[in-house]
Amino acid sequence: MEKEEKIRVGISIGDLNGIGSEIIIKTFEDPRMLDFCTPIIFASQQSMSFFKKHFNSKINFHFANSINQIKHSKVNVVNSWKGNVNIKFGVEDKKIGEFAIKSLETAVKALKSNAIDALVTAPINKHNIQSETFKFPGHTDYLAEQLGGQSLMFMITENLRVGLLTDHVPVKDVSGHIDEALIISKVNTVHETLKKDFKIAKPKIALLGINPHAGDNGVIGKEDDDIIRPTLLKLKEEGKLVFGPYSADSFFGSNSYKNFDAILAAYHDQGLIPFKTISFGEGVNFTAGLSKVRTSPDHGTAYEIAGKNKADETSFKEAVFKAIQIFRNRNEYEIYASNPLKVASN
Repeated sequence: MEKEEKIRVGISIGDLNGIGSEIIIKTFEDPRMLDFCTPIIFASQQSMSFFKKHFNSKINFHFANSINQIKHSKVNVVNSWKGNVNIKFGVEDKKIGEFAIKSLETAVKALKSNAIDALVTAPINKHNIQSETFKFPGHTDYLAEQLGGQSLMFMITENLRVGLLTDHVPVKDVSGHIDEALIISKVNTVHETLKKDFKIAKPKIALLGINPHAGDNGVIGKEDDDIIRPTLLKLKEEGKLVFGPYSADSFFGSNSYKNFDAILAAYHDQGLIPFKTISFGEGVNFTAGLSKVRTSPDHGTAYEIAGKNKADETSFKEAVFKAIQIFRNRNEYEIYASNPLKVASN
């Protein structure tokens, strides 16, 4: 692969007291990763040197003060702050949260300016990142504001894709957030991303019911009959292959999910519990609907094993590969969509 063809994958370091540094180092200790991409870690020379020594790693970093100084044959670290950081593995620390946000903000700035092609985010602590200037419940909401588009949390593996109608919403408020407009928006986002980012020409999408047994004909709640079913009829009239609502309790255990290209769950745990049960450690969190590609591993900071050299990098490595694949798919789709006759004749 020529250097200019290499996809530049930006990496935000996440919570420095968590397992982010370990899974990043373990991923890029494999020199074959440099055949697929140019990694650019947004952190600092002092911090990454500390992590290298702590984990007794042989990884060779190329340190740069500017994104313009990166090298395609190296694991790059762009200095995103100055000075030392007091790293204490496994400890929730407000100051550490500030460095996580510095890394994220620097990476997103590079993404917006096309200095990197895709972003992979290591796990953050949603509590210690909160400040007067950063008031987002997580990566997804921040990226939606910065990058534009209709963002959607999309958990993916090769054989399973689960999106959410609502994500970081208290259970007691879920039904109040779901209406026709939201369902149409989320279905359209999933439909578009399946075509553009996953090369699926005619996507089949399933929706899970809001209530147990999808409301049981109104006996256990009326939202499924009053909101979901009429909205799905409208979407079908537009030609979309969208089905439901399905009872969530049996949908995954019966392997019904295998009949669809994607599933939309009503709320966070309804979708993520089965997804992580089936795919934990191998899944990827992809923020669909944005103008840029962002992925992350399917787990959190794992303070309980941080610094102990016990973290499994599989999900993070998959996040890197998915970012590369989705970026390529999207580029191919946009080239074809802009001039299909020319592409077809080549």
